[in-house]
This record gives sequence, structure tokens and C-alpha cells, in this order.
Amino acid sequence: MKKLFILIIAVSFTFSCTERKNNDIKNIDYNDISDLRIAKESYNDKLTSLNNELDKINSAISKLDENERLQIITIYNIKEEPFNHFIEVQGDIKSRKNLILLPELNGILKNLYVEEGDQVNEGDLLAEIDDSGLKNQLSQLELQAELSRIKFNRIKNLWEQKIGSEIEYLEAKTIYKTQQKIVAQLKEQLKKTKIFAPFKGSIDEIISNTGSNLIAGLTPILRIVNLENLYIEADVPEKYSRTIKTGISLIVNVPMIEKSYETKIKQVGNFINPNNRSFRIEAPIINLDKTLKLNLTTKLKINDYSNPKSILIPLRILKEDAKGNFYVFKLVETEKKNIFISEKVFITVGEDDGNKIEITNGLSDGDIIIDEGAERIQDNQKVKIAQTSLQ
Repeated sequence: MKKLFILIIAVSFTFSCTERKNNDIKNIDYNDISDLRIAKESYNDKLTSLNNELDKINSAISKLDENERLQIITIYNIKEEPFNHFIEVQGDIKSRKNLILLPELNGILKNLYVEEGDQVNEGDLLAEIDDSGLKNQLSQLELQAELSRIKFNRIKNLWEQKIGSEIEYLEAKTIYKTQQKIVAQLKEQLKKTKIFAPFKGSIDEIISNTGSNLIAGLTPILRIVNLENLYIEADVPEKYSRTIKTGISLIVNVPMIEKSYETKIKQVGNFINPNNRSFRIEAPIINLDKTLKLNLTTKLKINDYSNPKSILIPLRILKEDAKGNFYVFKLVETEKKNIFISEKVFITVGEDDGNKIEITNGLSDGDIIIDEGAERIQDNQKVKIAQTSLQ
């Protein structure tokens, strides 16, 4: 208080000195430019002197008054915590056992032994194509083959007894072997008239009806699908090619059935698609309740980065200057309770999860930074923590 009294006396002295000077110009001629300029200079001097003294008084008050007016702020306490970053992409449900069966020979579809929705096992007979007389041909060829065998054996026995010519022996042998090959080929053709299930699954679609004219390799007969061993296929932007690896965990959300599944990446493609600058990943998915269907759209959350001891701050606290540098205000303690000095700290940021962002450099566990009120704060400014922030 003694210092404050001295400052007030100094201001009073300044006023008295200025008053004497003002008496010299108390009669201002507002039509005389010289008088006006003298008066202006006198008042400017007085104003400057008063401002200087006022600054000294304010400074003294700030040092002496415990109830000075400070900017009220809230705080955020920095502490290490686990952080998991996810990227989101769209995928589709696929199966390696999803097959449309095509005929291996031309003919009329004679019989269908299954209906849509039927469950079948590997090797079950599904359909049959009319053999167009192949069975009759086979019977005749088998008879001819048997006759050629008998003839060959007779000539062979004679040849071994040095009876007959070598030409007769070789001709009989050639005819017999040729007949055998023709019979074997025709049997293979007859096998192709029957369509068997290549694996365990369900008949998803009957495409050709009984009586349809089938063209080998072109006309689809039916679709068989196995929904037990499914996988997710998705395209991931190339910018994540460094972090996406096999074994990484992901969450599969299927919006249409409102279910989520956890799995891991099994395969990562090595080819970047030039059309969309992405690479392909695959992950298995177990269809225990049979609710998953082929080509259902899924949303994948891929855990591409994790850190068990991260420094995280809410995105709302992050500030950016005109040069694109990120910063926050850290608090430095003073001798007074709940009174701190702000310190502008430039930081390096990493990934964010839409709520918090990782700080890779500039802050440490235990630091205290300004949360609300930072927009009104400057570097090295005295601030006061709100009582609600201390509770």
C-alpha cells in the first residue's frame, strides 16, 4: 500500500505540473492554427504522461491485489493411454465354393434330380444328359472289342508256336488295342452325361430345365454354393500399403443383418489396381448361423495402428497457426494457488480416431494443458483455473 500511495502522489504532481502548463493555453483561439497545434501538443504530452503512470499503477495492483481479474480457463490432464487406429473400407462376402455347372458334351437335359434349396454332398448325382444312343454304341463296341481280343489271343498262341506270319500277329494286336481305346473313350463320354456335385453345398439356382438343349462348355445347368467357408474381399487405398499386413485384426459389420464379426487379414495382395489405386485383402468369416449370403456388402474397420502408451488430446484442443504448425498451451505453476502461466508449445501429431489425436512429440505424461478458453490466451499469460475444472 505504501508503494501505491507514492504512485498516487506522483500522478497528483504530474497533474499539477500539467495544470500550470494548461493555464498557459487555457484561452485557445480556435481560429488560429498555431494555437490549436500548441494545445494539441500539450494535451498529447499530458495523455502520454497519464498513460505511463496508469500502467505503473496497474502493474502495482497486479502484484499486490490477490483478487486481480485473470482469464478463467479449464484444463486437460495429459496421461498415457492405449490408442487403436482404424481405417474403414467396404467389402463383399465371397466363397471359393460358388460354382455354375456346365455340361461337358452336347445333348438334351434328360433329368434333374435336385431342386433349388436342396442340400447335397460331394458326389451326389444332380442331373443327367440324354446319351443319344451312346450306350448302344458302347455295347456294340464292347462286343467288337471282345471278338478282336479272342482273335488276337488265337493268333498270339500260334505265333508263339512259330505258326503264322508276324504281320498277322501285329495286325491282330493293333486292332485289339484300338478297340480297347475306343471303348474306354466312349465310357468317358458316357460319364459326362451325368452331373455330380463337386463339393458339399446347397443348390442355389436351377438355370436350365429338363428338355433344354445343352451346348458343351456354354449352357449353364445350375449353381451350387457352399456357405460354410466364406471370406471377405475388399479394396484398400494404396496409401495404407505400408501398414496393412497379414494377421492384422479387423471388425466386419454387415448392415443388412445388423451383425458384426471379428477376424484377421489372411491375405494381402501385391498388385496395385491402376484404375482405383488400391490393393486387395481377404479375411475369413465363419457363417455359423447361416445368415450370411454371397455378395452381401460389409463395412470393415481395420486396426492398422496400435500404441499401448499414447499421448492423446481431444481434437477440439488442437490449434494451428498460419504456417500450419500445431500447438497447445501448457500450464506452468506459480507461487499462487490455481494461478498458472501459459506456455505455447508446438507439437507433432499422429493419427486420430475422430475424437482424440495422438501427440508424437511435444507433450509428456503428467503435463497440464488448456482446454476451454485457449482461444483468448496468449503465450506467457497469467491464467486462473476454473473451480469446476478442479473438481
